Amino acid sequence: MKNLISLLILFLGVIIFKAQQKVISIVKYEELEKRIQEEGEKLLVVNFWSTTCAPCVKELPHFMEVNNKNADNPKFKMILVSLDRLVDKERVIKFIKNKNLTAEVILLDDIKRMNTWIPRFEKKWDGNIPVTIFYKNGEKVHFNDGEMSKEELENIITKYL
Repeated sequence: MKNLISLLILFLGVIIFKAQQKVISIVKYEELEKRIQEEGEKLLVVNFWSTTCAPCVKELPHFMEVNNKNADNPKFKMILVSLDRLVDKERVIKFIKNKNLTAEVILLDDIKRMNTWIPRFEKKWDGNIPVTIFYKNGEKVHFNDGEMSKEELENIITKYL
């Protein structure tokens, strides 16, 4: 009985920790690019968003549903790249908790060089968000400019997974 209770407490602790990211990684473009390459054979969904972008906030519940559905798949990974300012880091962390974001969230602190790194991600990207880029084996396989429905997201994931 003691073992069962200990196991239950450990399980609940892991769930609460995963659902409430308390620390957010702050990266520059080069670090994000390296992370994308390191994910290897996974289908990597990289969503660029901001807490102040209404379409971004609107689509996030769809992304969380899909992320939770694929959480146990070792060939799938989702990263939410916040383009909020570094001074708004605490607001982003609070947003993560309030919206129960379960995907990994990182803060891209590289606004001054946007005109350099945006075209490196996608030449057609005009800088507007939300934008979602799908990678397989470190190579871009799909670019989506604008808000995505759950169905669109699932269809692209199914196609490349």
